[in-house]
Amino acid sequence: MDQQKSDEQGPAQVAAAAFVSLRLPSHLTLERLIVIVAVRRRRRIEIEATTILNGTSVCGLWLSTDTREIILHAVTDSALHRQQFILHELGHMILRHDELGISSDYAASLFPNLDGEMVSRALARSSFVDDLEAAAETLADLLAGAIRDSTMEPRSFEQVFG
Repeated sequence: MDQQKSDEQGPAQVAAAAFVSLRLPSHLTLERLIVIVAVRRRRRIEIEATTILNGTSVCGLWLSTDTREIILHAVTDSALHRQQFILHELGHMILRHDELGISSDYAASLFPNLDGEMVSRALARSSFVDDLEAAAETLADLLAGAIRDSTMEPRSFEQVFG
């Protein structure tokens, strides 16, 4: 989706258009979605729970490198919370939010020990109330609904008729 078009639309419309553009299969799992996004991004996706995020206002964090996408999320006993943390970060990937934000040179001056481009991507989406966060969360909700709905759909003739 081009930037001008997304600037003219609200977060819900941007998320809905991105969701439709994915052309997801009818039988969707989180694992299958991760593969779909990895292929689309042309990078492997690594996901790790970390206690560093527990007790903070940040539940998940996405870091993008030239070779991989890294999702860090708060430790939780709830499979649904874990899924939502991951879906939100996948939403940022799908919406290509790494292509927006502060310059990597400025970010490098703020955090000289870290890769400036990676820092700029993370800082560009630090506030939950902005449109980027709202779009990512809305897309995460749509993806969660697709996963939930596909678990209710019969997978074969035998499942329906025994």
